[in-house]
Amino acid sequence: MIKGIHHVAVHVRDMDRMVSFYKQAFGFDVVGEPFEWSDSEFIDRIVDVPNSAARGAMLRAGNCYMEMFQYSAPQPVAPGPLQPYDRGYTHFCVDATDIEFEVERLRGLGMSFSQPGPIDVGHVKSIYGRDPEGNLIEIQQTAEHCDFRMDKLPKRPA
Repeated sequence: MIKGIHHVAVHVRDMDRMVSFYKQAFGFDVVGEPFEWSDSEFIDRIVDVPNSAARGAMLRAGNCYMEMFQYSAPQPVAPGPLQPYDRGYTHFCVDATDIEFEVERLRGLGMSFSQPGPIDVGHVKSIYGRDPEGNLIEIQQTAEHCDFRMDKLPKRPA
């Protein structure tokens, strides 16, 4: 039985800066001990990347974990973060109760938004922004009549 999504992962250029940003911006805390590896055939098999080396940390906020990596080997192939139209995982979304307040707060912490404010489509207000390294994050606020509110997620048995 699938219990749900456990975590999303993001590769960053500056782990210390980005852990600090995600703590301040979204309330993430580091859980467990930060980790690192190099020259480990065992870890290379797990991440399916030969000759890998990285630092990493698991963060938690609310009902979500985020795994953060700073690879030192191999070097990234893509020159920058993914765009919304690229293949693969392109963003994660956080749910807010006061989206206008959160957008201004996040701007003050270094997030950038190309739109002046959230776009209201009736059942949800939404805006896409980028963290200080350019990774895409959606901020949303769902209306009472929205079908995909977080409080409508079923409670799963432990």
